Order: sequence, then C-alpha cells, then structure tokens
Amino acid sequence: MATEVSPTTDAATDTRAAEQKKILNRLRRAQGQLTAVIAAVEGGGNCRDVVTQLAAVSSALDKAGFVIVSTAMRDCIANPDSEHSLTVPELEKLFLTLA
Repeated sequence: MATEVSPTTDAATDTRAAEQKKILNRLRRAQGQLTAVIAAVEGGGNCRDVVTQLAAVSSALDKAGFVIVSTAMRDCIANPDSEHSLTVPELEKLFLTLA
C-alpha cells in the first residue's frame, strides 16, 4: 500500500528545501568573503579594502539570519502545531538577536 503525500506537504517541503539552499548559498558566500578578509589581514592588505570586505561578510551573515528567522515565522504560521514551532515571544527574541 503506497502512502499518499498531499500536494501541500510536497509544496512545503519544496519551499523549505529552496529556502535552505538560499541560506546555504549566502553562508558559503560569507565564508568565501571571510577567507578573503583573513588573507588580506595576513598579507597586510589596505585598510579600506579589508573593512569593505568585512562589511560584505557582515551583510551576508545578517541576510542569512533574516532568511532563517522569516522561514521560521512562515513555518510557525503554516504549521502552528509542529514540534519545531516557536512561540511568538521566541520568534521575537530570535528576530531581536539579529538587530
């Protein structure tokens, strides 16, 4: 007997996978940028260039964090009874952690 999966479950899984891919891409980009910052500092790079690269790393990490929190918010709205669902105060605390 085959188990039938609802279209909404498939769509939610696809959305989650797409969001995870976006997050991982942002984190990998930040990792590459941070590697460049470290190399620049070790090599005595120009201060302006190092700070510019560091700002790019910070921005990439911030954006990844916001995508993670917004994904959690959407999950909580779509599946409020999920074992991974967060309360409003927990979501608020997560959001403010990024501020």
